[in-house]
Amino acid sequence: MKKLALHWQIILGMVLGVVVALLLNNFSWGAQFIGNWIKPFGTIFINALKLIAVPLILASLIKGVSDLKDISSLSKMGLRTISTYIVTTVIAVSIGLAVVNVVKPGSSISEDTRNELVEAYGGEAEMRKQEAAKQKEAGPLQALVDIVPDNIIGASANNKNMLQVIFFAIFFGIGLILIPEKTSKPVKDFFDGFNEVILKMIDLIMLAAPYGVFALLAALVVEAPSADLFAALGMYAISVVIGLALMICVYLLLVWIFTKKSPKYFLNGIAPAQLLAFSTSSSAATLPVTMERVEEHLGVKKEVTSFVLPIGATINMDGTSLYQAVAAVFIAQAFGMDLSIGAQLGIIVTATLASIGSAAVPGAGMVMLVIVLAQAGIPEAGLALIFAVDRPLDMCRTVVNVTGDATVSMMVAKSQGKLGEPHVKDWDDNYPH
Repeated sequence: MKKLALHWQIILGMVLGVVVALLLNNFSWGAQFIGNWIKPFGTIFINALKLIAVPLILASLIKGVSDLKDISSLSKMGLRTISTYIVTTVIAVSIGLAVVNVVKPGSSISEDTRNELVEAYGGEAEMRKQEAAKQKEAGPLQALVDIVPDNIIGASANNKNMLQVIFFAIFFGIGLILIPEKTSKPVKDFFDGFNEVILKMIDLIMLAAPYGVFALLAALVVEAPSADLFAALGMYAISVVIGLALMICVYLLLVWIFTKKSPKYFLNGIAPAQLLAFSTSSSAATLPVTMERVEEHLGVKKEVTSFVLPIGATINMDGTSLYQAVAAVFIAQAFGMDLSIGAQLGIIVTATLASIGSAAVPGAGMVMLVIVLAQAGIPEAGLALIFAVDRPLDMCRTVVNVTGDATVSMMVAKSQGKLGEPHVKDWDDNYPH
């Protein structure tokens, strides 16, 4: 019997969690049984995600920055590539915030359900509110001061200090670039291996995802059994998909403006990579096909694709960043928190920086969301609200990530005079490989 794909296992775990909770809820001992014997496995799963966040940032970001190799020879292309990636990421996060503030998927949750959620996770929510109050009392440049750690070990000990870890990782990566290659090679080899180990650990954690989702959903149904919570979850998923569709439109507009290529030309060229991205939920796994399509079917020279696309697979996660913005505000709405403009601007900064260190593998976006929630003062327990629909949304946002990589590669190639005609003229035909 063929093994069920992971995303179907997660969906099955979600359904079973809801069904089991509804059945056990009919018994006087059901809620207590779920709280004592099922919910802890969901908590363990969330803790495993939080556990991997700091190592993931260090491994992915140091590797991504150090892969720039030679600042002097690649500074022009590198600066143009990274700045374009950052701009598109900021656009993606802004679109996500705009959509979630217009649709307001969390506002449809009733006051009773909201109170139950706050009661269930009240300790953490209250702690976040106190931290937010302290931040309001700080000076105007305190946020800038907080980015630079005085002790990287201390900063790594708390996920809410993730911006400090990101700062250290970028600083460390730049240092690796600037020292002689003979000296940096052992360190880079270590972080290459370290990165592979972390990615494998994420794979192992994601194997437990169906059981984690089962436990999280069962506990959620018992603690907040209102149907409006699940209706709001559907609106949240729709909000993410709308945002991702708008981001695809932005890419098509950028390609048309900067390269004078039609949307049909671009989509026909990149479509097989998009389909593979949807099925694998991994920019890294899709990278060989993305490079082949961009070179052979979109006319980008190899010297551009070999630099821009691998960097993009590491640091350009527009779809992931957009989803993180929508998810953060939705969770805040679900808990009755009113995020200020300043807090939402903080989400833009944090989601943009977090995307740089987000690994190009399934499930990494959920790990990075922990960082965004912690930085914005939103209860991390709110992850339980959205994990059930994360896998199908992960498939959708990976399509956006890959499309963004291809878009930026065409824009950089055009600016460098390295965008020509495709080697394969019949790009409407079936994928040749």
